[in-house]
Amino acid sequence: MQCHLRQTGRELFQESQGCMKSTHTRLDRLADLIKREVSEILLREVKDPRVAMVTITHAAVTSDLKQAKVFFSTMKTGQELTDTITGLERAAGFVQRQLAERVHLRYVPHLAFLFDDTLIRAAHMDQIFRELEEKQEHPEHTE
Repeated sequence: MQCHLRQTGRELFQESQGCMKSTHTRLDRLADLIKREVSEILLREVKDPRVAMVTITHAAVTSDLKQAKVFFSTMKTGQELTDTITGLERAAGFVQRQLAERVHLRYVPHLAFLFDDTLIRAAHMDQIFRELEEKQEHPEHTE
């Protein structure tokens, strides 16, 4: 397999043999690993009912590998959502210890759980689009 430099000397390009620089950095791979393992730990190891029905959407790791933000979503709202956040905060130490047993790193990042409101925002945008579409289809009902 041969890799050749482009004329700029900076970028690798793929020859017919399939040589290509990885698009995932070490941080991306570690974040993906943390996402998978934390999901598994929450599903199988954490017994707190407050953290049931939680989906880990993604993780982000700082460049020094000391901190990891773990984003989650859930269909819970109001007090149930608050309880879920509290449950995740309380379980963070346990999850971090379990993560340390599963991944072999010199330092396991400190975990911070953050609510990912992407689904809520997407549903809101969808509702706006539906209302606009309804107004276009039935202009006589607009004010």
